[in-house]
Parts: sequence; C-alpha cells; structure tokens
Amino acid sequence: MHVSPEPQPPQSCADRVGALLLAAGAGSRLGHRPKSALMLDGVPLIRRHIMALLGAGLQDVVVVLGHHAADLEPLIQDFPVTRVYNPDPDAGQVSSLRWGLQAFLSPVDAVLVSLADLALIDSQDIRDVLHAYAERPVHTEVVVPTVQGLPGNPVVFSQAVRQSLLAQAEHVGCKDWQAQHPVAVHHWITHNQNYRTDMDTPQDIDMLARTTGQRLQWPTT
Repeated sequence: MHVSPEPQPPQSCADRVGALLLAAGAGSRLGHRPKSALMLDGVPLIRRHIMALLGAGLQDVVVVLGHHAADLEPLIQDFPVTRVYNPDPDAGQVSSLRWGLQAFLSPVDAVLVSLADLALIDSQDIRDVLHAYAERPVHTEVVVPTVQGLPGNPVVFSQAVRQSLLAQAEHVGCKDWQAQHPVAVHHWITHNQNYRTDMDTPQDIDMLARTTGQRLQWPTT
C-alpha cells in the first residue's frame, strides 16, 4: 500500500474535506468478529485506511466505532482522529453515518465517507476520488466511484448534502438521498477494483486472495 511519508493536500480539491470512516459493524457474516481488525501484511485494515486518509492530506478524520469498539480502539489510539461511539450500532450503518456527520471538529465543505473494511484502499485512491469530486459536473453534489456498473466507496458529498441528511428522518442515509436526487449524483467511472474490496464474508477474503494474491489474516490473541 502506498502511503505518503508526509500528508499531502488533496490534489485539485480546494474544498475543506472531512473524512468519515465507518467501523461500527458487528461482522455477523464473519463470525461476529471485527472485520477491520483483519490484517494485511501484518497491519490491521482500520490502521491502513486511516494512514491512507492522513497520507492523502485529510486532517479532520472521524472514526465511528460500535460493535467491537474495545478491540478496535487500541489499534487507532495513536492516530490524530476523532473517535465517536454509536450507542446503538444495531440500528445500522445509517445510524453510524449520522453520528459521524455530527462529529467534525471544524467546518467542512465536503465529506468523504468510507468503510473501514475496504482492504486495498491507499492514499492515491483517496486523492483520485477527491480529484473526481473537484472535477465533478456542475450542479452535482455527490460523487460515487463506479466499477463495472457497481457503486463503490469512498463516496464524497457536499456540505449541503450533509446538512440535508442531518435534517431528515433518522432512517435516511446517503443512498436514500441519492435516490431522491438522482441528477445531483455523479457516477465516476473507474476500473479501480480497490473501491469495491470490502470484506463482508469468508468468500470475500478467499476471492481477494485468488484474484490479487493478497491474503488477510485474523490477529492472534
């Protein structure tokens, strides 16, 4: 994974962008274990992802924890990030999204939302999606990386979308907003499979190994 030795400003993106990393899931399809604690080359995925965000120049990073918070917090306590705890993670990912959107320490013009179990995301991938946001078509507010017709992550959206989400009912998330405002969504076409490498099942882990040679391992206790 490429991580810049020093944080670099997001390329071609003058907006102040906050990063929101969702890591509150139960991992029910992986034996109720914390997915983002899986290790690649000896480094937990959640650490790799935070290094990618910081390496891409994002300085206001919020991490939402819930299930397995006690296992994940020690993995990230040395990073300059804001930790938020979803008191009801069983309410789903939208719940974690909303807790995170309220937690930024400084004003932001846009928000990048990502998933902590994305196995291969690096700082260049983050810079690329930020560049796509900066170059998005006029009047669009959301950028979704789209690989072979399928949506990926991270997603980037404007402060106006953030405010709109927080003003709506608690069950309304980013996908709902996109469905309500399709003309405001830019589907950024890319061949980069890193945007779709989230690890939800044992089959996902096996597929990653078969297609890339990258093998994930659970930490030993």
